[in-house]
Amino acid sequence: MDVNHEYERWRQHPDMDPELKEELDQIQGNKDEIEDRFGRRLAFGTGGIRGPMGAGTSRMNMYLIRKATAGLAAYLKDVHGTGDIAVAIAFDTRRNSFRFAKEAASVLSYQGISAWLFPKPTPTPLLSFAVRELKAQAGIVITASHNPPADNGYKVYGPDGGQITDGFAHQIMARIEQVEDELEIPVLDPAEAEAKGLLRWIPESLEKEYLEKVMNLSSIGSWWQDGDPTVKVVYTPLHGTGARHIPLIFERNPVIEGHFVPEQMVMDASCPTVKYPNPEDWEVYTMAESIGKSVQADLLMATDLDADRLGMAVHDGQGEYIPITGNQLGCLMLHYILSQRKKAGRLPANGIMVQTVVTSDLGKEIARSFGVEVVETLTGFKYIGEVIKEKVDHGTMIFLFGYEESYGYLVGDFVRDKDGIQAAMFASEVAAFYLKQGKTMHEALDGIYSQYGHYYEDLISISLPPGETTQIDRVMEKLRNDAAKTVGGSPLARVFDYEAQVELDCAGKMSRPIPLPKSNSWKAVTEDGTWFCVRPSGTEPKMKIYFGVRGDGKEAALIKKKHVEEEIRRTLGI
Repeated sequence: MDVNHEYERWRQHPDMDPELKEELDQIQGNKDEIEDRFGRRLAFGTGGIRGPMGAGTSRMNMYLIRKATAGLAAYLKDVHGTGDIAVAIAFDTRRNSFRFAKEAASVLSYQGISAWLFPKPTPTPLLSFAVRELKAQAGIVITASHNPPADNGYKVYGPDGGQITDGFAHQIMARIEQVEDELEIPVLDPAEAEAKGLLRWIPESLEKEYLEKVMNLSSIGSWWQDGDPTVKVVYTPLHGTGARHIPLIFERNPVIEGHFVPEQMVMDASCPTVKYPNPEDWEVYTMAESIGKSVQADLLMATDLDADRLGMAVHDGQGEYIPITGNQLGCLMLHYILSQRKKAGRLPANGIMVQTVVTSDLGKEIARSFGVEVVETLTGFKYIGEVIKEKVDHGTMIFLFGYEESYGYLVGDFVRDKDGIQAAMFASEVAAFYLKQGKTMHEALDGIYSQYGHYYEDLISISLPPGETTQIDRVMEKLRNDAAKTVGGSPLARVFDYEAQVELDCAGKMSRPIPLPKSNSWKAVTEDGTWFCVRPSGTEPKMKIYFGVRGDGKEAALIKKKHVEEEIRRTLGI
């Protein structure tokens, strides 16, 4: 690509968006800035597109949205021919999100595809629900999740309401690449599209139906009575879409006494009170913690801008709040769901729990103790949704719970992606259930550890300069060709090479196929249950190393976790 030619083609285009044209004029003569904006293309990957907004081929802008949507439209028409095709579209609170959503709708409308558009910023879980309820052939959500406020993104969902997986994504990518000029993609004016019935607004009744389904998941009927203590929860949506729906859930559930962070209940694209709207980051709880201490709250909760992930901190009984990990909350919710179902005689013999290969082994132990089958997937909630489609929709299994370590949870499969709204209600119910017994969530977790063993997990993240992948390649080559024979003093029992799709039994030196899609990831499990998994990013010079240990006591397990991390870093040279 001739960078300067591409820059000038954009800058001099007669119909260039005025805001983007001003940006382009401002960088005229700035070689580094032009190279940064036009030296590459922000590509559609298996997880969609995400990046900083602005003018240029490496930025999120209206022309990139049009190009991605043109590729999706081509795919849908190839698959469905001239039949009726519909796509549901949602957007979060970020700058340009509504505009990008309308741009996507305008491209679809021009192609004769019906676009169902939410009129207000909407959580991603509702997009998943809408695709299913409207029987749409696809869904689009405009969001960059927990990225910085300057970013935005574009994700595609399949007809089952789940994020598209690799095969679907590659077919769309192939058609996007066939779009020659992103500046010349035809669109239909929204007013004309609406008059023709090609642009339709998703009614509020659909959102009400979703909230009813969430409330129907509640398990409090088997244990809660008037007069029981309520759980005090301070919630913040971090300026995101959760502000619209989670307060309604709290109002309807009698075990929850909801308190809110007023400044952060405002849906504001600039996210003025936080650097990153990420519920995994303890810094975003500062305001919630202050309110929590003033009202003596039991829990602090936060969701990201599209409200699909939930983070939480719990009162320690001594006046302070302690963050709880995604693994820990997932295990607490799982144990509560299964125990309440068993108590009510509603625990099916063909139930399944789904988690990723980098999620805590504690969840597997809990599920199996209740006779529930465990299915493991590759990292990413889209694969959990795919399992539900295969084993529930097209099989004979009953979905009970799904979760991943990165704060994603799903209870009711009327949604096929992680759902921070469902999770907020269920986490509150778990806390209220134990509060009735005089226990905090941490005391409840200690009880689970006492029963199943102390499991602790952690994550090592490695970020390298742009274009630098040598260290990552070296680590993956070492693992596959010269892996350590022990970890934490325990011999390797099994090795999983997800790229080769092979599992090796180290004792018998026997291998068997892994029935999962290819992924450049590698995992080892020792005889005492210690494990670690290395997963490079497919699009950036980044690498994540997940690991976990099990011990007979808290202190022993924590010491073991520290030693295992030191050994991993030393062995891999990181």
